[in-house]
Amino acid sequence: MDMSWFLVVSALIFCIGAFGVLTRRNPLVVLLCLELMLNAANLALIAFSRMHGNSDGQIFAIIVMVVAACEVTVGLGVIVAMYRRRVPIDVDELRELQG
Repeated sequence: MDMSWFLVVSALIFCIGAFGVLTRRNPLVVLLCLELMLNAANLALIAFSRMHGNSDGQIFAIIVMVVAACEVTVGLGVIVAMYRRRVPIDVDELRELQG
């Protein structure tokens, strides 16, 4: 397969994720859309790595997956804590984390 197909799919997934981040108000959906964006970047990294014939992009994609897993862990912890305190879970009205 040509590398352009991988990049087209990556760009499509990234656009779907960016649209979800900009339009949704639920923090869980925003986290899922951020994950879509990170997976699109990983797909592009692996495609370019395959095109150049080295494994640097694949190693960097693994590092991005580790960072994404940490982000989800912390984000879900914050969201669960907010649900327990009965704080409104609307991203536009969220003022709990402001100092």
